[in-house]
Amino acid sequence: MKKNVCIVTGSRAEFGLLKRLIKKINSSKDMDLFLVVTGMHLCDEFGYTCSEIEKEGLPIDQKIEIQLSSDTKTGMTISMGLGVISFANYFKNKRPDVLIVLGDRYEIFSSVIAAAFTQIPIAHLHGGETISGVIDEFIRHSITKMSILHFVTCDEYRNRVIQLGENPETVYNVGAMGIENVLNTDLLTIEELENDLNFSLKDSYAVITFHPLTMEHNTAANQVKELMNAIDEFPEMNYIITKSNADAQGREINNLWKNYCTNKKNCIFIDSLGSKRYLSLLKESKMMIGNSSSGIFEGPAMRIPTVNIGNRQKGRIMADSIICCETKKNDIIIAMRKALTPQFKESASKVINLFGDGNTSDKIINILQEKLFKENITTDKIFYDLNNTDIHL
Repeated sequence: MKKNVCIVTGSRAEFGLLKRLIKKINSSKDMDLFLVVTGMHLCDEFGYTCSEIEKEGLPIDQKIEIQLSSDTKTGMTISMGLGVISFANYFKNKRPDVLIVLGDRYEIFSSVIAAAFTQIPIAHLHGGETISGVIDEFIRHSITKMSILHFVTCDEYRNRVIQLGENPETVYNVGAMGIENVLNTDLLTIEELENDLNFSLKDSYAVITFHPLTMEHNTAANQVKELMNAIDEFPEMNYIITKSNADAQGREINNLWKNYCTNKKNCIFIDSLGSKRYLSLLKESKMMIGNSSSGIFEGPAMRIPTVNIGNRQKGRIMADSIICCETKKNDIIIAMRKALTPQFKESASKVINLFGDGNTSDKIINILQEKLFKENITTDKIFYDLNNTDIHL
C-alpha cells in the first residue's frame, strides 16, 4: 500500500531547494505526494511564485492563503495564527503518513504546530543550524522538538540536534539540497539570461539578496542604505537584486530597492528569479552580496565569493569563500574589494564543499522508505539525555 507524503512550501527559495525531492516523491511507485502551497507563493507582490510550481507540472493538493499585507511583527504573528487554523482544517481532512518541511519560516511553523497536535509524524530538513538576529532561530529549534525524523546538512548540526534531546538514531546527515541543485541543474548561458531578463550581463555583475533581521527593531532601512552607498562605489558593476522575504520590514526593504533601481541603469530588481535562473546568475557572477543563507550554501558550491553582511547568518558553518562584514558602507566596500582580487577569486574557485555530495534527495527517500514501510513512523518520542560518553558524538 502506498504511503501519503505531505510537503509544505511557502517561499520561492525553499521550493527551489525542495524541488528535486518533490519531483522524486511525485514519481515514486511507493508514495503519493500531497503538495501544499502557502505563504509568499500566493502573493502577487512577491511574484505569485505558485505559478512556477504549476509550470513544473507538479500536482498541488491545496493552496492555503495566510499572508497578510503587513510589514509588522504583529502581521507576521496573525499570519502564523491563520496558518495554524488553516492547516488544522487541512489535516482534519487529509491524514498523511509523514509531513516533510524545510527550514525555519513562520508559515512552515504553522503547518508543523497543526501536524504535531494532530499526531502526524514530521520530518525536518536543515535542523541544528543556528543564526542571529531573526526569529527563525527559535522557530527552527522548536520544529526540531516537534519532529520525528531529522535530515541535517553536516555532522556539527547533527550533534546540535542530538544535544536538543533527539535520539541519534533519528538524526541523519544527508547534506544540503542546495548542493544537489548546484551539481544537477542545467544552467542557462549568459546570452539566455540577458534575453530573459532584458538586462546586460556582459560586464561584471553581482547578485544581491538582503533580508531583515526580525529580532531587531527598525534597522532594515539604515542597513540597506549602507549597502546601497557601498555598491555606488562600484559603478562599473551591474547588480541583480532579488526581493526580500515577507517578514517584518521586508516590504520596507523592497520599496527602498525598487526606488533605488528606478534611476540606475546598472541595477535590476526582480520579484523572483526561480531556482534555475538564480543558480545560473550565481555561476557567472563576480560575487554574491547580502545576508541570505544561499550565500552560505549555494555560493561556495558555485565556487564564487560571498560577501556576507551583518549578523543574520552568524553561527553557521562557513566556507573560506565567505567574507563576513558589518552593515556599514566602508566595511562592505572593503569586503567587496577583497572579493574582486584575483587571489581571493582563485581561492574561492577551489573552496571545499562542507554540505554533502549532491545525493541528498536519494538519501532522504531511502530513509523514508525504510521508516515508512518497515518500521512505521509514530509520533512517540522520548527525550534523549546526553551522558559523558556522548560529548563527542
